[in-house]
Amino acid sequence: MQVFGNVASPPERKVSKSTNKGYYEFRLAESQRGVDTGPTWFTVRMMIDENPQLNKGDFARVTGKLKTDFYLSREGKPTGTLLIIAFEASKVSKNSGLQEVAESDFSATPKETLKEKAPAKQLVRPQAPAPVKPPMLAPERQAAAVAQEESDWSSLYS
Repeated sequence: MQVFGNVASPPERKVSKSTNKGYYEFRLAESQRGVDTGPTWFTVRMMIDENPQLNKGDFARVTGKLKTDFYLSREGKPTGTLLIIAFEASKVSKNSGLQEVAESDFSATPKETLKEKAPAKQLVRPQAPAPVKPPMLAPERQAAAVAQEESDWSSLYS
């Protein structure tokens, strides 16, 4: 799974109690435009002992496996969080898409570009399918089809 969002807490180094190995953990808020008003919150665990060099407020891309982590809250109520076991987390420049556009070549005029890039189109109209006639039944089969009667189910309900 890949998530883009804002780093909500700086990465904090922790040590696993079972394996005694270090890892980094931070919170990430992802918000989608127009879908819903509140962000989706993730806890991100980088299972390598290497600082991801992210700061609070950075726009980041996280790639990893999504899991749910269930636990009892301080009040004793069952609750949970979305957890991403990440193998990659990196800072993303918010205007990186604009840089790609700025680096592209706009030296040709728009008409020249369209002629060069767009192949000549030939208008191909689909042919209308031939009308399908229902198969003709042999006279004896046609008579048998008409002679069917409605079944009487009233005896089952008495």
